[in-house]
Amino acid sequence: MSIRRSTRSRRAIAAVSLAAAMALAATGCGTDDGGGKANDGGSSPSSAPPKSPDEDKGAKQEDTAVGENVDPNVKLAQVNGRDGLVLVVNEVKRDSGGFVTVSGQIKNDGDDVSSGSQWSGSESTLVAKNPNSVAGATLVDKIGKKRYYILRDTDGRCLCTTGLAAIGPKSSVAVFMQFPAPPETTTEVDLTLPTFATASLKISG
Repeated sequence: MSIRRSTRSRRAIAAVSLAAAMALAATGCGTDDGGGKANDGGSSPSSAPPKSPDEDKGAKQEDTAVGENVDPNVKLAQVNGRDGLVLVVNEVKRDSGGFVTVSGQIKNDGDDVSSGSQWSGSESTLVAKNPNSVAGATLVDKIGKKRYYILRDTDGRCLCTTGLAAIGPKSSVAVFMQFPAPPETTTEVDLTLPTFATASLKISG
């Protein structure tokens, strides 16, 4: 009997060890380096697995943090929109990853509440994936004669501010937009966002 018990104990310990090793391996495989490089077509290739609801929540929090180091008092450009809306651009930065990030604010200087759904653009697929966003923005390189659209991931979600709620009177909301970077020789671009006048911007970085 003691021999049988000893054998069963060894088998139980081996099974527990195997389960622990498999759990550790599964945890390691869940890492997402986010190393996909954006291309000119406006997409960002990625081999990452589908995100869980908790991971998506974290991504949204990261989105809102993109412009946290931007000085809101710096005004590179300010253009008017409809119904008392004003777009203020605080930063236009070229990053080493091959993209340009535009950070700014949309202010409501009017007396009525303004919807956040008017800047998603006219592309039906993009609007469906990114309601209440600034996905309709574009950058224009006039010298290179090329237009750059908002970057998006493989699921069609834009690399920009999404989930914009209605903006109340005398209120503002921070926004950011990411585009493929034009050539290094291009230092100035025009930003267009639906309902706003065109803003001429100088790229830094």
